[in-house]
Amino acid sequence: MSSCSDVWKEKKRVVVVGGGIAGALIVKQLQFHADVILVDPKEYFEMPWTWLRAMVEPTFAERGIIDHTDYFKNGRLVTATASSVSENEIMTSEGRYISFDYLVIATGHLDTVPMTRMQRLVTFRENHQKISYAKSVLVIGGGPTGVEFCAELVTAFPNKKITLVHSGPRLMEFVGTKAATKCYEWLAARNVDILLEQTVNLEAVTEEGTYETSRGETIVADCHFECTGRKLSSTWLQDTILQSSLDEEGRLAVDQHLRVKGYDHIFAIGDITNITEIKQGLYAQKHAQVAAKNIKNLLKGDKKAKLASYKPGKAIAMVTLGRKEAMAYFPFLTVVGCVPGFLKAKDYFVGRTRKQLGLEPHHHQS
Repeated sequence: MSSCSDVWKEKKRVVVVGGGIAGALIVKQLQFHADVILVDPKEYFEMPWTWLRAMVEPTFAERGIIDHTDYFKNGRLVTATASSVSENEIMTSEGRYISFDYLVIATGHLDTVPMTRMQRLVTFRENHQKISYAKSVLVIGGGPTGVEFCAELVTAFPNKKITLVHSGPRLMEFVGTKAATKCYEWLAARNVDILLEQTVNLEAVTEEGTYETSRGETIVADCHFECTGRKLSSTWLQDTILQSSLDEEGRLAVDQHLRVKGYDHIFAIGDITNITEIKQGLYAQKHAQVAAKNIKNLLKGDKKAKLASYKPGKAIAMVTLGRKEAMAYFPFLTVVGCVPGFLKAKDYFVGRTRKQLGLEPHHHQS
């Protein structure tokens, strides 16, 4: 990483808060156009969709977890969380103030993960060991994550008892009925026990390995995993200048150029935005591309430069079903089988994402 030298004084400063998929891609694209600082509580970028495979195949995480310094070579990394923001500076959890000309907020969801890449890899090995020793596994949440995780479990461990509990009337309510039914049938054919319109109160578990649903059903499982929605990482914006820009869910209101409404120099990208679309990595990547293009234009100092606009993505999904099959959902078409599986199931788009970061697609970092 570059040191704090006089060369940076000649450049405008862009501060990016959050090192997820959107934050990682935008610092990659802006690092040679400005004095770029990435603020992230961890030292690495993790492709969030790869943990499903990594839980049953720990070595799979090695390509999907990348030190920020491997792709972000012409900027500065501050390993901390942001705790406040004003018109022209942020404050970190360490009490450090960092000024900016342009700010990009890409904090996404709140995750409690280790600071270093090696520590993160260890957690996957530990979870894999826990699953390996278990005779039965409970998965809570029947959205795309829960469905994919069950498919990974039943493929890697076909003799284990897998139970999926979902609060909705059908799996993955955001997709069409046909797509949801196809996934249900795929899992059921592999003896996954699916309980719909039920929840599990984990705080009420009194006996280890025994769980009770909201309907009074008892589930015996050696371990459990939650695949429900995560909280947004936006509480740090409360009591700041951006408080009025947060909606009821804690998302930032942005205009068509991905600027926080009311601010010409503050952008928001990824899941933290209030854009009406499915929150997934594909669209977060597109956010990063549009915002990077706009910031590059602004850095040139041309106030009349036309800014790129972002068009919300349509409801599409590709849900992996084991190692060879997948379900691809589009507004007017649903395809299940090896064709969509060829596109995602083998690699989870890891190679493609690594290439976007300028890295070898198949390289295994030690």
